[in-house]
Amino acid sequence: MSKYVYLFSEGNASMRNLLGGKGANLAEMTGLGLPVPRGFTVTTEACTRYYNDGKVIAPEIEAEIYQMLTKTEQIVGKTFGDPTNPFLVSVRSGARASMPGMMDTILNLGLNDQVVDGLAKLTNNERFAYDSYRRFIQMFSDVVMEVEKPKFEKILDAVKEENGAKFDTDLSAENLKEVVKRYKELYRNEKGAEFPQDPKIQLMEAVKAVFRSWDNPRAIVYRRLNDIPGDWGTAVNVQEMVYGNMGNDSGTGVAFTRNPSTGEKKLYGEFLMNAQGEDVVAGIRTPQPMEQMKLVNEDAYNEFVKIAGTLESHYRDMQDMEFTIEKGKLFMLQTRNGKRTAAAALRIAVDLVGEGMITKNEALMKVDPKQLDALLHPNFEPKALKAAKPVAKGLPASPGAATGRVYFEAGEAVEAAKGGEKKIILVRMETSPEDIEGMHVSQGILTGRGGMTSHAAVVARGMGTCCVAGCSEIKINEEEKYFIDKDGKKYGEGDWISLDGSTGNVYGDKLPTIEPEMTGDFSTLMQWADEARTLKVRTNADTPSDAAQAIKFGAEGIGLCRTEHMFFEADRIPAMREMIVARTEEQRRKALDKLLPMQRSDFEGLFREMQGYPVTIRFLDPPLHEFLPQADEDIEALADEMGMTFAELKGIVAGLHEFNPMMGHRGCRLAVSYPEIAEMQTRAVIEAAINVNRNGMSVVPEIMIPLVGDVKELKYVKDIVVKTAAEVIEKAGVNLDYKVGTMIEIPRAALIADSIAAEAEFFSFGTNDLTQMTFGFSRDDAGKFLEDYYAKKIYESDPFARLDQTGVGKLVEMAARLGKQTRPDIKLGICGEHGGDPSSIEFCHKAGLNYVSCSPFRVPIARLAAAQAAIGGGGLGQK
Repeated sequence: MSKYVYLFSEGNASMRNLLGGKGANLAEMTGLGLPVPRGFTVTTEACTRYYNDGKVIAPEIEAEIYQMLTKTEQIVGKTFGDPTNPFLVSVRSGARASMPGMMDTILNLGLNDQVVDGLAKLTNNERFAYDSYRRFIQMFSDVVMEVEKPKFEKILDAVKEENGAKFDTDLSAENLKEVVKRYKELYRNEKGAEFPQDPKIQLMEAVKAVFRSWDNPRAIVYRRLNDIPGDWGTAVNVQEMVYGNMGNDSGTGVAFTRNPSTGEKKLYGEFLMNAQGEDVVAGIRTPQPMEQMKLVNEDAYNEFVKIAGTLESHYRDMQDMEFTIEKGKLFMLQTRNGKRTAAAALRIAVDLVGEGMITKNEALMKVDPKQLDALLHPNFEPKALKAAKPVAKGLPASPGAATGRVYFEAGEAVEAAKGGEKKIILVRMETSPEDIEGMHVSQGILTGRGGMTSHAAVVARGMGTCCVAGCSEIKINEEEKYFIDKDGKKYGEGDWISLDGSTGNVYGDKLPTIEPEMTGDFSTLMQWADEARTLKVRTNADTPSDAAQAIKFGAEGIGLCRTEHMFFEADRIPAMREMIVARTEEQRRKALDKLLPMQRSDFEGLFREMQGYPVTIRFLDPPLHEFLPQADEDIEALADEMGMTFAELKGIVAGLHEFNPMMGHRGCRLAVSYPEIAEMQTRAVIEAAINVNRNGMSVVPEIMIPLVGDVKELKYVKDIVVKTAAEVIEKAGVNLDYKVGTMIEIPRAALIADSIAAEAEFFSFGTNDLTQMTFGFSRDDAGKFLEDYYAKKIYESDPFARLDQTGVGKLVEMAARLGKQTRPDIKLGICGEHGGDPSSIEFCHKAGLNYVSCSPFRVPIARLAAAQAAIGGGGLGQK
């Protein structure tokens, strides 16, 4: 028979999956002989069972909880509900992964109208008893019965005002009795029933509330962002109460063994005398720094310092501890590996190796790869951020902090930048490739529509630009150039706003930012990561400046250069449009001849920046209509520019219109219809490689043909590439090696990868399109319904942000296996957005890929995640 409840003395740290992080650590501290108040843990399996049983606690689990309660009563020597010697408990949630915001703690459970009087007599402290009771009524009502906390705070403030009390501690026992009376009246009015007096009912309701909190909206979002499975469940910890509010010889506090902001090896924390836990974090009274505790109670302070050292040495990591002092005696309520800033994480990891406490590989596993983002982008000045109030919230699509003046059109953002404006926020309903120049000059991008993998999000991440996407809380009017926030305030062109790309918050004013600092610890940890990993890390880069940034971050080549991005520049788009509107092959070739030197020069720049590392160049991929204007006034302007009538150009635009462009005339299909495009691009790649190799480099270019679904398609385009390359090489009188491969982004290509490998020397998995086509939905539209899927537990994570390993992953594994059967030395990589996601990188490592490719600012994240995958899959990035 399953055991669902464990005494703290029955568990240990290795039982984390069953007891949750908090329960396992309480059990471990108990085993170490530390002063831990006694108690028991209801397991995560009981939580899973609660949901499987239709959100009820099974009778046998209820019986086991009461059985353990009785055992704990016997150990403690007190009885639940007995006014002469009452046993009171705290109830806390504790999942196996730390999840802030899950459920607030309930203290003093077991109090009722009789027990409170008994507690007052027993302790000879009526004020303490009623202070504990009013706290319990508020917490239980708020956390378990969902009566809002502010309603209670209003009553407390009124009683303080009536009695001239500044702090809660100034209220007398009689004042607190009045608070309790009014609290119970509020409860009766809100719930239509009396406040529960039976301690066993109080306990069982609290346990159910912890289980329910596993599925609250905050918890679901947190799990999705941190790759925590929904079926893990949470444990419940029921612990004997110790009191920090019994007078001036009692207190409570929170401390870290090292500074969580900087990583400095020094006890860091704060405490409050005559207080309970929530007072420290509530900010009603100002806590004192830990050093002051030495003056208040030197013995307790010295004991705490000793325990902190014991715990850090035992767990071999920085600890975050909660403690209470009851009548001068110290009790430990919790310890866990402390949350820390990215800079502190690096310093602590490197210092612990230096102190001989952990190995280099263990240090690598202690740093969450996603945290590195904060070190690569500007952040808001912490004090200003704390004081600021968000006016809207969207999706945190690209990290960093940006403050600037609002512009609603890419062209106007470019003009403003030319005019000397240094801080620009581009606000659009959604962005398109035409906005690229405006995005480039902006410090931040805010969109009203689109998800984490929308055009705005992907391009912003590539540029390292802060982006908040899909912000439906604001109403954008692009024509009249204003937006309205959720409170109805209007912002026009030139107004200041600030964006936090790490949280999705939008602020309605100018906030000061601070530039990130790269410490020596960063390069030390990255060096260790490079020694540990086997996966190569390349970058997705379209410009020499992107390539240079990626090299600085440690990239080992370019896994994806999107040639179409080069055609949107102001000096190139006319020639591109000339090619598109051409009626004959001759006219098309004439336009392509104008593009050739531009492309060649771009590729030379990329080859030079990459210093001999491999560069994979994807041939033209998007449908041609993306390069043409869609609005009539823009079509008219372009027609004048190109010497055409409006009707002619409008006809071409209409002719290129597609009902489903994602599956339309794009990728290799363009080269099949217009072989001259592939000829020009081949010529540009090969000539660029020859030119840089003449200057002492030894570039082996990799030409990638996109969107292949049939081996004959690939062979047709490859034959054009090979023929053109041979002509250029022969004419130059040189030897040049080059490779031709393809993107696997259509499910059919994965299914027939063995035949495709006969023509392709490498596969690069384009997991953005492969995900779209496997799921059958567009990533730009999926944001409209994915929230419903998360809420209804159909999906736990965004398949465009985290690789779907069971479906899309199966296609990747199959294509890798089939490709190797035909061509054992085939190179395999991934170049979708997933190339920068730690859990997806772990999958790529296991699937036997050679490299991942991601945007420049994600290269360090990928390097660390690849090291964690090699060390043994897991680490903080892959829970």
